[in-house]
Amino acid sequence: MTAHLVSFIRARFHEELEKARFASNVVVTQPGRFGVEPEDAAKHARFSVAAAEARLALLDDTVVPYLGTAGACGRNAEFQLRLLAAPYVEHRDYPHDEESANQPGSPT
Repeated sequence: MTAHLVSFIRARFHEELEKARFASNVVVTQPGRFGVEPEDAAKHARFSVAAAEARLALLDDTVVPYLGTAGACGRNAEFQLRLLAAPYVEHRDYPHDEESANQPGSPT
């Protein structure tokens, strides 16, 4: 389950990064269309992309390396993984399983 959940979350985070990049490009090139100043559009664009990149880095650099390890580190990584997955529990491709029914981020 953990490997499937990591793949699922990574795919969602990559989608969000691509959406942020696309939206940022539109907002920066057409700020008047959205009623914002060019400087504000640029700030928002940088923030959106940086936030999406940070989620990917958090997953890949601080959660995935510790999944499956013994002790507190492994438990913490599993908990963090489920917290990162929590916003997606209703997604049609979320990899539900019975074992995770009582875990943080589960639909019940």
